[in-house]
Amino acid sequence: MKQLSFRMGLVVLLACGLIAVCSSSAVAQDAAATYKAKCAMCHGPDGKGGKMGTRDFASAEVKAESDAQLTEIITKGKGKMPAYDGKLKDTEIKDLVTYIRGLAK
Repeated sequence: MKQLSFRMGLVVLLACGLIAVCSSSAVAQDAAATYKAKCAMCHGPDGKGGKMGTRDFASAEVKAESDAQLTEIITKGKGKMPAYDGKLKDTEIKDLVTYIRGLAK
């Protein structure tokens, strides 16, 4: 009986891990698609910036900003950058911040 419980627990644990991996991959793909549609035209496909004075996401200045600061910039806009409040869901903005952090590496 203990062995059966152990096996069931292991199966459930593996299933949860598989779901987590698949969903995080889907989230990354969604964030990449959102970035391409909303951000890449100014920030570049690789986040290196340049157009219209946009900053390189790998710069020390951007890396020093907290996720909350980047979220606020995306939500409320800054300078020439438009606000995306009401245009993107909070989860999409959070995923974009994570995606931007990945571009900075």
